[in-house]
Amino acid sequence: MTASAAFAGETYSGKEMKQVAPPPCPQWYADNEFNVGLWGTYVFTGNNWPNDRYLEADHAWGGGLDLKYFFHRYFGVGIEGWVVDARRSFEEVTEVGPAIFVTRGHESRAVGAVLGTFTLRYPIPCTRFAPYIFGGGGGIFGGGERDHVVFEEGFIRTEHTDSEAKAIAQVGGGLEVRFTPHIGWVSDFSWNFVDGSHNNFGMVRTGVNFAF
Repeated sequence: MTASAAFAGETYSGKEMKQVAPPPCPQWYADNEFNVGLWGTYVFTGNNWPNDRYLEADHAWGGGLDLKYFFHRYFGVGIEGWVVDARRSFEEVTEVGPAIFVTRGHESRAVGAVLGTFTLRYPIPCTRFAPYIFGGGGGIFGGGERDHVVFEEGFIRTEHTDSEAKAIAQVGGGLEVRFTPHIGWVSDFSWNFVDGSHNNFGMVRTGVNFAF
């Protein structure tokens, strides 16, 4: 007589199951990183342009360059420089015999600035995006020309004062998108303060950024 018995329970093949960890997220931004940015810019005055005392133009187009060094990925110090073509308007006075003619002329001239900057950015983990805010200060040059029509002792003339350098401060914010860990695209907006409320202006920038 043969007896058989059945046993129920777990069976083991002798091989252990290993759980594979997901690969780490790619790092689009580095801790110690040197950045070179090249961008185009659009500038517009904060008030009506006839009342502006420095740019003396409603708007201007130009470009610039900035150099930044980021330490610990989030904090960057740097220097930026830009120049725009600001087309100013002025009055010309012409005397023809007893008649006086006042005409309006225009001229283009370069207005530029150099600033030291501090940037605080936050690379969003596992993404290509990094919003940032920044501030800076420096000098602006090429603007502030004046033309005054003067009547004196029966004569009329135009007095002209040359351009002058002024202090400038700026605050702003923007966003960078990395195509690769070494090439990105930046777009931002800043508000700039120049010697009183009549000279303030906004600046929009967009361009390419190289990271090393």
